Amino acid sequence: MNNSDMRSILKCVRCGTCRSICPVFDVVGWESASSRGRMLVAHGVSQGMDVDNGVFDSLNTCTTCGLCEQMCPSGASPVKVIENVRHQLVLQGKMTGAQKSLRSEAIGKGNPLGETKERMAWLGDCGKDIAKTADYVFFAGCLGSYRYPELTKRTFDILKGFGVTVLEEEVCCGSPLLRTGSDPSELISKNLEQIKKTGAHTIITGCAGCYTALKNDYPGNLDVVHVTEFLADRLAELDLKKLDLKVTYHDPCHLGRCNGVFDAPRQIIRSVCDLEEMKNNREKSKCCGAGGGVLKGYPELSLDISKKRLEEIPKDVDYLVTACPLCRTNLKRGGPEVEVLDIIDLLEKAMG
Repeated sequence: MNNSDMRSILKCVRCGTCRSICPVFDVVGWESASSRGRMLVAHGVSQGMDVDNGVFDSLNTCTTCGLCEQMCPSGASPVKVIENVRHQLVLQGKMTGAQKSLRSEAIGKGNPLGETKERMAWLGDCGKDIAKTADYVFFAGCLGSYRYPELTKRTFDILKGFGVTVLEEEVCCGSPLLRTGSDPSELISKNLEQIKKTGAHTIITGCAGCYTALKNDYPGNLDVVHVTEFLADRLAELDLKKLDLKVTYHDPCHLGRCNGVFDAPRQIIRSVCDLEEMKNNREKSKCCGAGGGVLKGYPELSLDISKKRLEEIPKDVDYLVTACPLCRTNLKRGGPEVEVLDIIDLLEKAMG
């Protein structure tokens, strides 16, 4: 364990603030499922403690949502510690089946979903007319390419009007591997090589996981913006009409709390309809339950966390809107009483 992680562990004064806000502890109830419990487990691992299923469950049920870090009065960084301990264990060959599967699929097939079909098929016929070079490049992501191809195509149809291109051989951004302890350098190198060829100075993505990986984990200080940031600056050019709707908005953890993108999505929503906030929003937004490999490794736990989040939907809204395909996927799994929309879906309604 590095010195930074050890200092973070020692900062934890076991006050229990994290127990009151951790979405996993809220469902599981065991001390080892809270951030302070995980910090103790991480310290034990650093001291040579045997790694059994209990240790794996403690470390790998963290969604890396960062709410504990946001609220920690001592300034500890549990997410960084947990991700680094996961990585150290993977280096020793100690990992769960879910971790092995994510790594194998992402490295072998270019996506953690195990898909073998053409990644860029969502482009359709317009793929023939894509510019080779541009100032902006749209990074579609794995879920966008394989699970929400129509939405991804519609997103790009809007973006290409502003001179945006795509990567011809895009692969996974590496976020699922980074969060679960594996090395994504092969994927990162392939994407960086293509970005360089396009000559783009800015990368645009609609996925919170892709956003945080591209912005914080890629070398070279890339200029990365979320599609909501890009379009919020260009609303006057979209010819929008006002909708007779009221919606609520779920802040994706890795877009909002972890990277501070709160205002752009709300600016878009308020430009086309009414917004009623969820009980916990912005920095205090609760996790959808899918991140950190939890949806893959602990699907039932992930579902329970989703249901908890859905309890906060205001009673009189027409839609639940979010800005991340992973959040959308897991919130839909929870069975909400209203339809879950991507923010691009909402924007398109206002574009006629």
